[in-house]
Amino acid sequence: MNVHEYQAKALLREYGVNVPLGKLVMSGDDAEAAARDIGGTVVVKAQVHAGGRGKGGGIKVAKTPEEARATTENMLGMTLVTPQTGAAGKLVRRVYIESGTQIDRELYVAVLVDRATQNVAILASTEGGMDIEEVAANTPDKILTVQVDALVGVCDYQARDLGFDLGLEPKQVNSFIGLVKNLYRLFMEKDCSLAEINPLVVSGDVVIPLDCKLNFDSNALYRQKAIEELRDRDEEDAREAEASEYDLSWVSLDGNIGCMVNGAGLAMGTMDIIKLTGGDPANFLDVGGTADAERVSHAFRLILADPNVKGILVNIFGGIVLCDLIAEGIIAAAKNVGLNIPLVVRLDGTNAEKGSQMLAESGLDITPADGMRDAAEKIVAAVNA
Repeated sequence: MNVHEYQAKALLREYGVNVPLGKLVMSGDDAEAAARDIGGTVVVKAQVHAGGRGKGGGIKVAKTPEEARATTENMLGMTLVTPQTGAAGKLVRRVYIESGTQIDRELYVAVLVDRATQNVAILASTEGGMDIEEVAANTPDKILTVQVDALVGVCDYQARDLGFDLGLEPKQVNSFIGLVKNLYRLFMEKDCSLAEINPLVVSGDVVIPLDCKLNFDSNALYRQKAIEELRDRDEEDAREAEASEYDLSWVSLDGNIGCMVNGAGLAMGTMDIIKLTGGDPANFLDVGGTADAERVSHAFRLILADPNVKGILVNIFGGIVLCDLIAEGIIAAAKNVGLNIPLVVRLDGTNAEKGSQMLAESGLDITPADGMRDAAEKIVAAVNA
């Protein structure tokens, strides 16, 4: 789960991190009032769940309250296109007015899970303000990494050494140590999957987060109710949000073959074999190990809501889930939505024979498949016919 910049900075402030003064606004009048309260030059920032806002015109400097008002009015309601939004862009519904900050240098710092070492790691770089992927690709030597023992936490010496490696002066290092330790504490206590500050600016003797991105582990939201309340469903893919309500794992893709699978590993394998046989998956959809007829019906409706879908592949391996219950859901869904595109179904495992028999006797135009490759080849051929 993602949050907006203004929400992330409120959490940083809660954890003792020095962040610039700012205020969320929803109109030009509010923006002008906020700029007067803050005083001096302010920065007008579009609040969307995407990086690269400056490149798309989503971050502007305003030297007067009147300029902040005009800029906000132009920004609200615009479709902001950045390198991360794709061509469709993101609708700007809210704006953050923030005090201007003196910038001496720009750095990068992040706390994340290092899956290779199974530790939490702190990443830092002197190349602040740039996409970290670009830095990693072009100048990997400029990315510094510190592994953190979860039982000990961040030690002062680790943060201190990292600060000096970034070229900070002693007073700046003291500010950096406090920021890193507080950022790590936020990461751990709030079940973050990523806490990224880019850029982290050096301003005199202190370091200040100019932008912040926080991602949270969706599987931990049951114990992070305050974080869950920060969720902005307007910023999420509508189908992904709806899928979560039915305990379905969904990710929208760009292809034309809808996929319905039980188990994340099988879903990844299914998408791979569709690509291998010349097709393009339209989604990642894991109905889970406890899928029933109702959940399958919801899954079908989500798939068919995508106008790009020209065919559906159902790939089920029955373990805990029963193939006959999946078949029941497929039949019900196909009848309810009036299915008129190719449907290929591969059932294997518990009650697979019973499920296959139910599909064969349903009177519906359903193509059975024997194995994953057979299923992929049949749906790709049907879509391309």
